[in-house]
Amino acid sequence: MAFDIDIGFCSSAGTKDSNEDFCGAMLPEPGRESMGAIAAVADGVSRGGMGKEAAQTTVISLLRDYYGTPETWDTTVALDRIISSQNAWLCGINRRRQPAMGMTTLTALVLRGQSYALAHVGDSRAYLLRDGQLQCMTHDHVVNHPDFHHQLVRAVGVEDRVAVDYVQGDLLVGDVFVLLTDGVHGVLSDRKLRAMVQHMVQQSDSAQSASQALMDAALKSGSLDNVTALVVRVRGLLDSLLQDENHAANRLPTPPRLKTGDVLDGLVVTAPVADNGINVLYQVQVQAQALAAASSESDMQRHYVLKTLHPARAHDREELAMLAHEAWLAKRMQSSRAADHLVNIHDRNPGDGGSRERSAFYLLYDWHSGETLQQMLERQPRLAVPQVLAAGQQALKALGRLHRQGVIHRDIKPANLHQGEDGVLRLLDLGVALSGREPESMRKLHAGTPSFVNPEQWGFQAHSSMQGSTAATEELPDAQSDLFALGVTLYQLLTGKLPYGQVLPYQVGRYYRDPTPPSRHNPEIPIWLNHVVQKAVARDKRLRFETAEEFLLALERGASRPLNAPAGTPLMQRDPTAAWKLALGLSLIFNVLLVIWLLFLPK
Repeated sequence: MAFDIDIGFCSSAGTKDSNEDFCGAMLPEPGRESMGAIAAVADGVSRGGMGKEAAQTTVISLLRDYYGTPETWDTTVALDRIISSQNAWLCGINRRRQPAMGMTTLTALVLRGQSYALAHVGDSRAYLLRDGQLQCMTHDHVVNHPDFHHQLVRAVGVEDRVAVDYVQGDLLVGDVFVLLTDGVHGVLSDRKLRAMVQHMVQQSDSAQSASQALMDAALKSGSLDNVTALVVRVRGLLDSLLQDENHAANRLPTPPRLKTGDVLDGLVVTAPVADNGINVLYQVQVQAQALAAASSESDMQRHYVLKTLHPARAHDREELAMLAHEAWLAKRMQSSRAADHLVNIHDRNPGDGGSRERSAFYLLYDWHSGETLQQMLERQPRLAVPQVLAAGQQALKALGRLHRQGVIHRDIKPANLHQGEDGVLRLLDLGVALSGREPESMRKLHAGTPSFVNPEQWGFQAHSSMQGSTAATEELPDAQSDLFALGVTLYQLLTGKLPYGQVLPYQVGRYYRDPTPPSRHNPEIPIWLNHVVQKAVARDKRLRFETAEEFLLALERGASRPLNAPAGTPLMQRDPTAAWKLALGLSLIFNVLLVIWLLFLPK
């Protein structure tokens, strides 16, 4: 769904000669939609003068500078940097003038992705109308005494360092935010505000007409101050952003260890699925009591996979960030063609109709009947050639679509390829996938199963001797890394063996020989397929397939246009020290014979 909001605002001097309130809103430029929309109201302090200028410059600088901050910054970080800078500038002016002037309140709202962030200083207010309930989201920073409630204890420009209140939360379609200065909320009761905003929603009035109505009602109620009202109505949301997932991961607790029969957010655990010490997977379904809230009776019969961190990892920031990245990436891929070969992820629980927030951080995937290719291998030593060909072609179509989105899976192996009963092969586990937005620690992590990791990631370069260099550096994974892993997977499916044997991390010695042609382990493999698999797992990166489309084409053409097998690597290229080893061996034999002649043969 597209991000769709309706913004309206009105401001008037009211009974005063000058309007020291100021408000504004700004939408992102094309290409920067992920930064969201920002709106703000400010009420300049009359004492000392220059309140109007302070309010105007604060709001304008906030609206303009926000879009100049990096997208990787959390929204509250960006707001805090800008507000602190503006505060320092106003304080610098106030130190040169006595009495102090140029002070203002500020309430700013950012709607970004599927979350909001609110920054607040002073006595302007922000309200949220959700499900018919109006909630005041801010606290007035005024003297706690009925005779001095108009005196601020906190404002922008008062002190060298300003303490800003921040509130963050999830957005829902239908949310209405109302930002008001004290000229409005000081004369309109919460009950009156709720009735007016609800009327706007029921009558489908525009946000502009609602803000005008609030301002007119304040003036009619006898407000003696400047009056400003800004209304934001959420009518549609963008896809979830990575910062939304990171926010949820850090805000929500990790679920405790669950057992069969336990219930979490309307989902009942039917069976444990897997536990690798980092992540725990459960099979769940909608609880019977939640049938009325479920969207259909079929929701009751469906199973889902609930994935969460192991309780022992609940406070591991890096693991939380990786799981949040997986959630964001899985949701992002749902809108691409790659979704045909991925497991669908649910942003909201089907058990509660998607109407309430989750009580813990976890991922909820669809459950598909069938089995992984690893489970098939455990029942039989190897798979039939037609079955392997069909699986390889589907896997390559999925990888090609992922790679075109700039995503590297990084953990292709039989255990992560699931053959559904519907005939669709699906890629499982995007937990270590690279998208360009993953945490830096995750990017540098040696992820994946070592036997399926291409040699370059361990620092092995098959052609380093030909370049006259023995030094080798580790390469970061790329699209060819997935293709090498798939080549190893096809080799194992066809033969029941691994081309380089069981590889341990950094065991580069395994790569100093060419793999045995798979047809020697399984004579049923046609010679053309033998050559394709040999090319896919070649030691030298330059001899392998460069793209998934090239690999797929080789499988589809088959015997009609066979490939040549990669040439065997000469001994001197496999081991540049072979000549020295041979010379050393001959020298050793000569010296042994010489010792025997000197000691035992007659002179």
